[in-house]
Amino acid sequence: MPATVSKGRVAVGHPVRQGRGVGDKTWKIMGMGSAVLTGIAAKKIITAAWTKGTGHPPPANPESPDTSWSEALVWALASGALVGVARMLAARKAASYYRKSAGHLPRGLQEVG
Repeated sequence: MPATVSKGRVAVGHPVRQGRGVGDKTWKIMGMGSAVLTGIAAKKIITAAWTKGTGHPPPANPESPDTSWSEALVWALASGALVGVARMLAARKAASYYRKSAGHLPRGLQEVG
């Protein structure tokens, strides 16, 4: 009977899947989905926090000359940092779930060294 490998153990009776197949496609869907959903949620959170903290909505277009430099810089730093950290946390959680399900990290996230 063929064997499967799961988290360093071998189980008899199930075929081992080789190659790129479902694993890479699953990771691409998980990674993209978590990044998009997390980015949307983070943007809503930072917009609400900005509005509550300043009493007015965030700049619609920070690149506009009608937006003050200080407001544009603070908005860019705050929103960029929050969205970046949120996406990183979501990607780490998705990679952790993938590793638990597949027994290994997705291609490209495997540790080097």
